[in-house]
Formats: sequence, structure tokens, C-alpha cells
Amino acid sequence: MRIGARAALVIGAMGMGVAAFSPAGAAMADRKLPFYASVGAKKARMRTGPARTYPVSWLYQRADLPVKVIGVFQRGQWYKVEDPSGTQGWMMGGLVSETRTALVTGAVAELRDRPDGEGRIVWRAAPGVVGRLSKCAGGWCYFDVHGRGGFVEQMRVWGSEAGESLP
Repeated sequence: MRIGARAALVIGAMGMGVAAFSPAGAAMADRKLPFYASVGAKKARMRTGPARTYPVSWLYQRADLPVKVIGVFQRGQWYKVEDPSGTQGWMMGGLVSETRTALVTGAVAELRDRPDGEGRIVWRAAPGVVGRLSKCAGGWCYFDVHGRGGFVEQMRVWGSEAGESLP
């Protein structure tokens, strides 16, 4: 039984290594820095350097938290990231996702039915709420929190540069 458990661990570890070399991972590693991404696991460790031998500086327990990728090491095996609080460190490539997310900052954000200040308010999101980000144009983005969404002013969330456009 012990040998079977060890084999499963080795196969699992190999699978995580393969994720860093997937076509999506390679495409992300080739992007122009800096760019936004998100934490792609329920638990993710930020380290002080780009290897497992470096100490863990932070443990994230929130999948989809937006991060800004500011460095790439070994073609995407490791990414240097910055979180919404400004903390910087390194994450394994398999823990960083291309999925665009954002975090509400400041006061409660109003989500509207169309991308302008005259749109009807359909939801409100408290500071710290994380959602998926899309359709950014003209200072507004579509912000979806578990199927409930609306347009939010781009400056009200962390996870997108001012004036950035997204499909």
C-alpha cells in the first residue's frame, strides 16, 4: 500500500509540473509584463524566490484572487506576482491562472445594467468581494460574482489598469 501511495504522489507532482508547460502556461509566460492574472488554486504559497527551496512568505486561501504578474522565471514555471495589498513574491506557474478577476476596493461598488453612471443599479458589492472581469471599455468593466453581475467603474476594482480594454 505504501508503494502505491508514493507512486500516486510522484504522478501528482509530475502532473503539476506538466501544467506549467501547457500551451496556455507557455502563452501566459510570453505576455508583455506587467499583466493581471489570478490565483488558480484554493491554497497557494507565495515564496521569497523562484524555487520550492525558498521560504514561504504568504499562504493564500482564496482562489481567484487577482494578482499582477511582474516577472517570469524559467518560461512560466515561476511567476513573480503582486497582490492587491502590494505584497510581492514568487508563485509556481501551476498556481497562477489566466482568468481575469478583480477585487472591489474602497467603498461599496455599484454594479449597473449598462456601462455608464446613468444605468440602473442591479447589485452592490462590498469592499473585498472578488469577481470575474470582462468587457472592459471606456472606464467600465463587466464584473460577475457567482452569476450575479453588472458593470462597475474600472477605478473601483483592483485587477485592471485604467483605460484597459478587455473582450
